[in-house]
Amino acid sequence: MSSTQNKKEKNKQKAQGGFKKYIVGFWVLFLGGCAAVIFFFLCASWGVFGPMPTFDELENPASNVATEVISSDGKTIGKFYLENRVPVSYEDLPDYLVKALIATEDERFLTHSGIDARGTLRAVTAVGSKGGASTITQQLAKLLFHGEGARNLPKRIAQKAKEWVIAVKLERQYTKEEILTMYLNKADFVNNAVGIRSATRVYLGKEPKDLTIDEAAMFVGMLQNPAYFNPVRRPELVLKRRNVVLHQMARNEFITQEQSEEMQKLPLSLNFTPESHREGIATYFREYLREYMRRWVKENPKKDGTTYDIYRDGLKIYVTLDSRLQEYAEEAVTEHISNLQEEFFIDQKNNKMAPFYKINNETRESIITRAMKSSERWKQMKEAGKSEKDILASFKVKTKMKVFTWKGDVDTVMTPRDSIIYYKHFLQAGMMSMEPQTGHIKAWVGGINYKHFQYDHVGQGARQVGSTFKPFVYATAIERLHYSPCDSIIDSQFTMPKGRHGISKDWTPQNASRNYKGIMTLKQALAGSVNTVTAKLMDRVGPAAVIDLMRDLGVTSEIPESPAIALGAVDITVSDMVAAFSTFANKGIYVKPVFITKIQDRNGVLLYNAIPETKDVMSKDVAYAIVKLLEGVTESGSGVRLRTTWSGNGYKRVTGHPYKFTNPIAGKTGTTQNQSDGWFIGMVPNLATGVWVGNDDRAAHFRTMLYGQGATLALPIWGLYMNKAYADKTLDISKGKFEVPDNLSIRVDCSKIIEEGQADEESDLTTEEFDF
Repeated sequence: MSSTQNKKEKNKQKAQGGFKKYIVGFWVLFLGGCAAVIFFFLCASWGVFGPMPTFDELENPASNVATEVISSDGKTIGKFYLENRVPVSYEDLPDYLVKALIATEDERFLTHSGIDARGTLRAVTAVGSKGGASTITQQLAKLLFHGEGARNLPKRIAQKAKEWVIAVKLERQYTKEEILTMYLNKADFVNNAVGIRSATRVYLGKEPKDLTIDEAAMFVGMLQNPAYFNPVRRPELVLKRRNVVLHQMARNEFITQEQSEEMQKLPLSLNFTPESHREGIATYFREYLREYMRRWVKENPKKDGTTYDIYRDGLKIYVTLDSRLQEYAEEAVTEHISNLQEEFFIDQKNNKMAPFYKINNETRESIITRAMKSSERWKQMKEAGKSEKDILASFKVKTKMKVFTWKGDVDTVMTPRDSIIYYKHFLQAGMMSMEPQTGHIKAWVGGINYKHFQYDHVGQGARQVGSTFKPFVYATAIERLHYSPCDSIIDSQFTMPKGRHGISKDWTPQNASRNYKGIMTLKQALAGSVNTVTAKLMDRVGPAAVIDLMRDLGVTSEIPESPAIALGAVDITVSDMVAAFSTFANKGIYVKPVFITKIQDRNGVLLYNAIPETKDVMSKDVAYAIVKLLEGVTESGSGVRLRTTWSGNGYKRVTGHPYKFTNPIAGKTGTTQNQSDGWFIGMVPNLATGVWVGNDDRAAHFRTMLYGQGATLALPIWGLYMNKAYADKTLDISKGKFEVPDNLSIRVDCSKIIEEGQADEESDLTTEEFDF
């Protein structure tokens, strides 16, 4: 072989050897890269880049589930939560919501195993310009186990690897339907709406199953960036994003192109109803319930000894409230008190001590100072080490603030001290409805606005009850002395001598009218709220007997053993008064008020079932006799306004319209000294409702009886409420008669007795009592 050929052969062999090196190098790099990738993912699965979920955590992903408060008519009226989230099942998700989600977020969701290879390759080659590659399963992994993405690149890559590993594990552990359901239940739609069920309730006021296609598309559109695509703040952007989702649904043939184009023309159908602890219906009741549940979970631990968490454990609390009656009660309070408040401001215009009457400047300053020391501002400054002098000075510095008005919150500038005086002007109300036969509380309004006034005038606030106490004196007399509503008694001046029933000086109660009408029946006396007659009955039975009856009726307030309690000189809560009155409508059987029927855990396991507490307090005959006496109040006494078209003395200006009830109503008004408290408790056979109206401070009140009596302060709320309840045909509120006991032994038909001294419409304004 020539040297030239030899050289060529050597060069060929050298070239082949070099090429072989490239081949080997390629495979080394390729296999090494694959090994590195595999090792990288193994490291992720081993927890090198951070802890990974265990099998148990994958089986039961940790999540905060809101406790639901469910009304007797099946409505969720509130929640206790850290995350406002109540899970739904796959069956509760409309088909087009699922299809919209797949079409927009993960078109190959049904075919991949957690990682979309095509999507990942597209994202890598386009450097993310054509969208990300996260599958729905990866997004769920992120939501469940590590939340927001890291900002620096190395950590983000490690986090992505964890997502892929978790996504694959989730796909092995759960079905596609379960993954979709978990994702929609976990997604945060902002505005305190975590999960699709909360989102549909907050933004549309409906359940997921009731969504239309365009509404479903809106929620799927929000998922890209809920804070940015917020329909409350950026509706125009959400509309455009919704239309992108509708386009994707048509592209994937889930809807037709024509449907997509037609629905893209629709506006957003928002019905924004925030769900927070201070908004929605029954806010005062829900706060009362929350405090009760805090005690209940301590007394009723789980089987393992741990305590239920009302904010995380997804309990279901079934309450007795009816959402319809609750709304009507709140509407009635708002409608009446907002009108009455205008009259109160007018009443105070020339009052130098506004909103207080019959006090001196020293007492007024004492009230204001007490309010300042109870304020959050005072507490915070005290904790910060400020002196009392500095704190007091701060209350005189003008500050920007938002204050309550009946026309909505208003931004203003005033001193904190002036804001206290401003808020002292506002009339408050407490109202409760219950079924006498079951004790089920159907409506609870603790005040006029929970955001600004947290004190609950149903469960917390005991107030002087005025003449609403008189029926209990009559009940004691009828039971112990065997009187009847038709028995006669003389309305005349009466003095109880010193020493009688332990009194320290002579007591001569006066009728408000300062007049005496002579012989009258007990029915007429209660209808006219005659003080002297009630005092005579108290003298005959004694305070101790009346107090014993009140204890049997569930009243726990301190009641002084004094004859003056006959005229209502005792503080009792609205809830206790309604329960006590309900005993008359329930044939003498007291039923303790019930507000929870049952409690279940998140899996539907029963944890608590209410058992009614009852007590036989009086005979059916006595109870019915009192009902007939109370019917007299609405037939001819201070409650007659419920039956007439009368609207004199400014009554129509305050209430808006008269009432024309024709059905039997048993009721009683009450007014306390200086018009500080106005009451009306009214009953029909299957519903008893009590209303109190007044100011938080008893020194703040109307100047005269024109607006300051119970018949004007409280009775109109009852009338408005019952009108609304009767107008709702889905409710079954009785218009019938109270049931007459068999073999009634007490005479209740007084029609043959000459009705002398009967209260008429005009004297009704002057026979309301001033209690002592």
